[in-house]
This record gives sequence, C-alpha cells and structure tokens, in this order.
Amino acid sequence: MNLPEVRMRVLKRRRDPAAVNSRLIRRPIQRMFWLFLLPMTAAFCIGFVYPFLKGLFLSFCKFKTTSKWTWVGLSNYVKAFHDESFLYSFGYTAVFAIVSLIIINVLAFAVAYALTQGIKGTNVFRTVFFMPNLIGGIVLGYIWSMIFDGILSHYGTSILLDTKLGFWGLIILMCWQQIGYMMIIYIAGLQAVPEDMLEAAKIDGASKWQTLWKVTIPNVMPSITICMFLTLTNGFKLFDQNLALTGGQPYIINPDGTTVHTTEMLALNIYNTFYGQNANARGTAQAKAVLFFILVAAIGLIQLNATRKKEVQQ
Repeated sequence: MNLPEVRMRVLKRRRDPAAVNSRLIRRPIQRMFWLFLLPMTAAFCIGFVYPFLKGLFLSFCKFKTTSKWTWVGLSNYVKAFHDESFLYSFGYTAVFAIVSLIIINVLAFAVAYALTQGIKGTNVFRTVFFMPNLIGGIVLGYIWSMIFDGILSHYGTSILLDTKLGFWGLIILMCWQQIGYMMIIYIAGLQAVPEDMLEAAKIDGASKWQTLWKVTIPNVMPSITICMFLTLTNGFKLFDQNLALTGGQPYIINPDGTTVHTTEMLALNIYNTFYGQNANARGTAQAKAVLFFILVAAIGLIQLNATRKKEVQQ
C-alpha cells in the first residue's frame, strides 16, 4: 500500500460519523459530563432551590428582614387560615380560574378549528390573534383599564366601583391575551390528526359535527391537556393584570374593621399582605405563598392526570 492510499484512508476515518461517535471520542465527554451540567445546576440551585427552601423556612418564622427571624412554628399558617381576605381571595380566584378555563379553551379551539379549514389569510389571522400574548401583563392592565373606563364613564360608573365589572373585565383581559397562545397549540394538534381517520369517517357518512366529536377531539386530547393545564395555572397565578386593572378594588369594610378587596386574587393578596402596613405580617404572607404553591401544584397535577386518561394512543 503506497503513501497516498494510507492518507486517503486516514481522511475517510476522520470524516466518518461512526469515528466521531466512537468510544474513544465519547469517553472524555462522559468523564467530564459534570463540567457541562455544573453551570445550569448552579443557576437552578441559586435561582430556584435556595429561594424556595428559604421561603419555606421563613413561613414558620416571624420576621421583618430575611436575616432576622424568630421561630413561631405553625402560627403563621393558623393566621392565614383565619384571614377572611385570604379565604375570600381563594374563592374569587377559583371562580375566575374555572370561568377563564372554559371560555379561553372553547374560543381558542373554535378559532384554531376555523383556521385549519383552508380559509384565506390564515397566516395573517394567526399572527393577529397571537400578538396580544407578546404584551406584558402590566401594560395590558393599564390599556384595558383606560378602555373600560372610557366606555363605562358614559354610564356613570367605573370598573373600580363594581365587583362584577371588575371580574368580567379581568376575564376579558385574560381571554384577549391567552386565546392566541392556546390557538397555536390547538392548531398543532389539529394538524396532527391522521388524515386516514378523517377520510374513513367521511366514507362512513359521518357529518362534520360527528367527525369533530368522534374523531378530531379525541385525537386532539394531548393539546387539550396542555392548554387546560396552562389556562388553569395561569388563572390561579394571575397577578400583573389584577394589580394594574383593578388593584383589588372596590373595598368592603367589615364591622370588625377588617378590609376585603372584592376583586383581589390570591397572588395579589399575598403581595398586599407582605408589603402592607403591618410589617409583622410578612411571616403570614410567606405561609400564604407556601399554601398557594401547594394549591396550584395539586390542582395542576389532578387536572393533568384526569385529562391524560382520555388521550388516544396513536
């Protein structure tokens, strides 16, 4: 074998994908895998794990600053459960989350279904519906506050003066922001429905309504699961829009002197408790935050488990 042939074989081995993926190449990477994981793991621990554990610990303490605390045990949780405003916010948030869950998913699926029927300008409509999701919650809250007050001023009222108006104002804002995002997920699910199943239903004489309920929706269940999870958790976690649109107003003053914010959701209630006039209530606010985390996690997992059982295995 002459020298040029040897050189050609060496070059072919270097370009061979199998040579690149050989054990000789993978072994140093496998030995140093921790070096690649270290930056992300450190960022995750510093940005999430430590603050979470610190917050969990402080929920059992009385404190004004995180460095000066006094252990009080479960008293913060007892105060949280006896706080009328917290219980009211929980009920208000639950109703809001359920109503927004139904409206957003029904409208998002309807829009997605319409845009997958081959109508003209589909890409333009997708862009228009998705754009509100790119705007921040605080900005949306102030924009819709001006819109609502501009309309309601002709009727001698304001969104800050009526609890029902505040509730439906938040629903409209949430729907306007979230429908476009959920629409994209539903479109992806609708486009993944097997064509042969749709053709078989058409040959069997099924109407469009029957095809929708018996073929399309069962095959779109993975998308429905994702959208329901996102909508439900977003409804419970809503903060920016609530702060900017209503700020919890209007207020009700009870005979005992306590104040209930009639459009205040859970996240805003925790915020107002922590940064309110009573600095000694920060431990209670931290306990509310822990309960809030447990609540959202439990509801999300229950919903995921319930909807995944209805998914069709393809």
